[in-house]
Amino acid sequence: MLAADPDAVLVRLRAVCLALPETDEIISHGIPAFRVAGKMFAYFRHNHHGDGLTCACLKTAGRDAQEMLLEADPELFTRPAYLWPSGWIAMSLAAPDTDWDHVEGRVLASYRLAAPKRLAAI
Repeated sequence: MLAADPDAVLVRLRAVCLALPETDEIISHGIPAFRVAGKMFAYFRHNHHGDGLTCACLKTAGRDAQEMLLEADPELFTRPAYLWPSGWIAMSLAAPDTDWDHVEGRVLASYRLAAPKRLAAI
């Protein structure tokens, strides 16, 4: 599903990501990407290659975590094109009632996987 106002969704995701220590935003492959210490931990996608999704792509601990998230909530989580084989998951941000506390938790988990040890402990 696509968000009615993807710019507002990006503003909200950007605030979540950039509130974490030593993060920045770049454009990677034409889309907003967030990194810590030079390592990506989140991407924002809106209708990427016509996929009909507004989502955040986030790191997971690996295939078991990906499969667990997909099984737990297949309407919220999907396999992101190109990133799935590297342990990433797509989390929908399209719903007007998106649970931003849940999004923040998943972003933090992704951040901790990418961050150096001195930052990952937050």
